[in-house]
Amino acid sequence: MLMQISRRDLLAGSGSLVVTLAFARHVEAANAPADAIGKTLDPARVDGFLAIGRDGSITIYSGKVDLGTGSRAAYRQMVAEELDVAPEPIELIDGDTALTPDQGGTGGSTGISQGGVQLRQAAATARAALLALAAERLKTPVESLVVVDGKVGARDGGETLSYGALLEGRSLELKVDPKAPLKDPRLYKTVGTPMRRPDLPAKLTGRHTYLQDLKLPGMLHARVLRPPAIGASLIDFDPDSVKHIAGMVTVLRIKDFLAVVAETEWASVRALRELKARWSDWQGLPEQRDLYAHVRGSEIERVDDVAKQGDVAAALASAERVIAASYRWPIQSHASMGPSCGVADVRDDGATVWSASQSTHRYRAAFARFLGLPQERVRLIFLDGAGSYGTNGHDDAAADAALISQALKRPVRVQWMREDEHGWDPKGPPHLLELKAGIDKRGRVVAWQADAWLPAATRGLPNVPLIGPIAAGREQPVGLSTGMIGQNINPPYAVAHQAVRVHWLKTTPLRPSNIRAPGKIANSFAVESLYDELATAAGADPLAFRLAQLEDKRGREVLELAANRFGWRPKSGRAPSAGGPAIGAPTLGWGIAYVHYKLNETYVALAVEVAVEPSTGAIKVTRAVCAQDCGLMINPDTVRARVEGGIIQTLSRTLKEEVTFDRSRVTSIDWATYPILTFPEVPVIECELIQRLQEKPMGVGEAPATPVPAAVANAVFDAVGVRLREVPFTPERVKAALQAKGA
Repeated sequence: MLMQISRRDLLAGSGSLVVTLAFARHVEAANAPADAIGKTLDPARVDGFLAIGRDGSITIYSGKVDLGTGSRAAYRQMVAEELDVAPEPIELIDGDTALTPDQGGTGGSTGISQGGVQLRQAAATARAALLALAAERLKTPVESLVVVDGKVGARDGGETLSYGALLEGRSLELKVDPKAPLKDPRLYKTVGTPMRRPDLPAKLTGRHTYLQDLKLPGMLHARVLRPPAIGASLIDFDPDSVKHIAGMVTVLRIKDFLAVVAETEWASVRALRELKARWSDWQGLPEQRDLYAHVRGSEIERVDDVAKQGDVAAALASAERVIAASYRWPIQSHASMGPSCGVADVRDDGATVWSASQSTHRYRAAFARFLGLPQERVRLIFLDGAGSYGTNGHDDAAADAALISQALKRPVRVQWMREDEHGWDPKGPPHLLELKAGIDKRGRVVAWQADAWLPAATRGLPNVPLIGPIAAGREQPVGLSTGMIGQNINPPYAVAHQAVRVHWLKTTPLRPSNIRAPGKIANSFAVESLYDELATAAGADPLAFRLAQLEDKRGREVLELAANRFGWRPKSGRAPSAGGPAIGAPTLGWGIAYVHYKLNETYVALAVEVAVEPSTGAIKVTRAVCAQDCGLMINPDTVRARVEGGIIQTLSRTLKEEVTFDRSRVTSIDWATYPILTFPEVPVIECELIQRLQEKPMGVGEAPATPVPAAVANAVFDAVGVRLREVPFTPERVKAALQAKGA
């Protein structure tokens, strides 16, 4: 259902005043041509990021967007701190390619560590310039000036001038000074303290304007009919099969792209269901049961040494005990709760596209290419959509809308169906890892060998290829987009002899993209699972085993903090008896895992408690305790929320999520065939967050996801004595492992 939005409605909620004002101006200005607004987009200039009005109002222009992570609050805090103003009244516009600088895509947990830091430096530059202006006007040395709530005056009193009065409506006309002094963290008033997210009141009361709610004058509604097989071609279709539907406008075919277009959304849904079309056959996918053999046997593009030191072969040969294991991570969907949506208004002389894209600037070039328009005449505007954790279907839905709008010369809204979202969103690719490690007589890890088979990201690929333009035969880049999936394969511990290789594959089944913490979750699952196995072989407590070989003080601190909060009791490392103490009763187990994200960012340790039912194979995670050190936390409340969210989502991926397919298509196309964690299954989550005001901020959202599968696997071993090496940990796989062990 579409929401009719009046300006009165937008202004009704006091808690959402800032966001709705920004949104209203956003939409009102959207008809302006992309290159006609005239605001600088140069990220090297302060005016690219900030504007100060004659009345002293401040507007932030951010190329990185808020995907529900709370960055709208954090950006305001960072700018407010440097300018000595209150954060709440600051307006913020994000992800509009006609108004905001290109700061790169929003992903990789770089929203604050890169995007926020750029804003902070721009604000610091502005502050220095404003103080210099004030010194001249007040005839007072800069050193004698103070700023209180955006007004500059002498420290000992007298006349004050607001930022608005100093600029008198002019822009700052400054380059961002990378050496402009930042505020002393000891003087922080806003940064490091909780701030309520400005978007939450409207979201919690159902009044927030999502992309799905956007309505434009004369807008049509469309659905795209996908082929029954991924590589199929359209043979023909029968437009008469949908003529009887009231409100039907047309059936649009562009080569193999087939869409139904109607005046109302319901009419488009009916037409989608009733349109008759014939497609060619295609069976190009491997058998799912042979997925990992297919991965292992795929053509290799190149082999990279991620780590190579010492003599691994000799160290393994002389080791007291060697353990080898193989780990498998499935293809997973983004599984956004709301289907993707896009709205486009494409005319002969330009295009405006509304999208929940994580990379509006990057996709602006892609849209210009397939629409055949100059890039400067194409404008992409970010609006909140369903949650995304990487490149999901948002950009595809927007491309669908743009293709149809260009053909019909009217604004068009396309919302994907559930089967589109699960069946056609780009997927997290499969991972296969084979590890081998040896311990010496003292129980120390002396050799580490790891081989991973992963799809290679195509060098220079500007964006994930979009399925609508591909079907329509429009110009599209070709290749694989996967994200940085080769990180965290080597252990974060001191191991003298290491050989870590990635066998980069030329192809992978289904279209890949980056999905939350790409690659790092699967790789850490393998590393921390094998480390736990080595601890057992050494007869050592898993926590003590890790601490004994971890040299990084910040890493040790999070491990000890998580263990203390959890109430960790040292264990011998001896495997428990499979099946638990009582027939039919759940068996409790504890597990722990540690990750130094990308080996140079956030530190995180996670301890979990699980209850395993041997007769059914069901796993229930009952408690999770996470300790995280991400350096400077701008808004500790949003950090906590993102840690909790990352753990919950990754529990779902660990326990339940796996894309299924036959030789032609994805078969897990709804919540029944692609189940996710439900609210009653969410465990108690406790967080220990380390605030480091003097340190740089590091990523928050991805790191806490990475230790989850290993911590759960290690807890299952503690409970019932079996090692789980293939995700998801379904009841069937647990029972199979128990049966194989003879329980």
